[in-house]
Amino acid sequence: MGRILCSTGAIIARANNRDYTLLAEIMPRLACDGLEFMMYTAWHGEHEKGLLTALEPWEVPAFHMTKNIGQWISEDNLPDAEAMFRADCGLAKAMGSELLVLHLWSGQASDKHIERNIAAYPRLREIAENQGLLLTVENVLCNTRDPMSHMRALAEAYPDIRFTFDTKMAAFHTQLDALYQPENAWLLPHIAHFHVNDYAGGHMDWGNMSAKALGAGHLDFERFFAFVRRMGYAGDMTHEGSALAEDGAVKYDQLNDSLRRIRAGLGEEKCP
Repeated sequence: MGRILCSTGAIIARANNRDYTLLAEIMPRLACDGLEFMMYTAWHGEHEKGLLTALEPWEVPAFHMTKNIGQWISEDNLPDAEAMFRADCGLAKAMGSELLVLHLWSGQASDKHIERNIAAYPRLREIAENQGLLLTVENVLCNTRDPMSHMRALAEAYPDIRFTFDTKMAAFHTQLDALYQPENAWLLPHIAHFHVNDYAGGHMDWGNMSAKALGAGHLDFERFFAFVRRMGYAGDMTHEGSALAEDGAVKYDQLNDSLRRIRAGLGEEKCP
């Protein structure tokens, strides 16, 4: 069975001034096997050495790429997107990551010009593979169509593409149940990673987009985990639900409860 990861975005965010040095205090108290590192634009450059130092003791199997990459592709700014992508790949490699999570479309433009985003994929994949990294495209929010449609188009254009499937992102578009339908069996071989987050909103509820702790929303995780076990999935899973109070304190009980629920859902008998 794969590893249970915690996203750094759940524990290092605006509420604690994005102070990555806090990882030394936080990580020993988490019931996870490692991290998915969430990269912020402001951390590029002078912060990179500090990031590597802060993360050195911990396993970082997955690297969530800077969201500006997809936004710039959507806005037809491929040179800046590719430069940022290259920088992210270099940092991910230095962290010892194996898998990249990419928002291939993002920002205000989102999927309005999806043909640009689909066309950019093979070049980005080539850059990642040259660093020995597996590139996955996440089923992120759309404001024009929906992620399942775009994943199907990507799979048809690039038959060996890999995806990160996010439960909250799917639920936002009322597409989590679509994962279980026989007509979407084409998707399953492409899934290399899962983000397991709860969701408390309705269909395309833009005022209620946050990733929640398991149990804080309305998603049926019993059904989800039963399906994942049946499909024989053996990869990693990441929890991203925000676990910070307004004053920046980590809600350890809430976060560890979500991590343990994921571990239990996969049929593992004990927590680390």
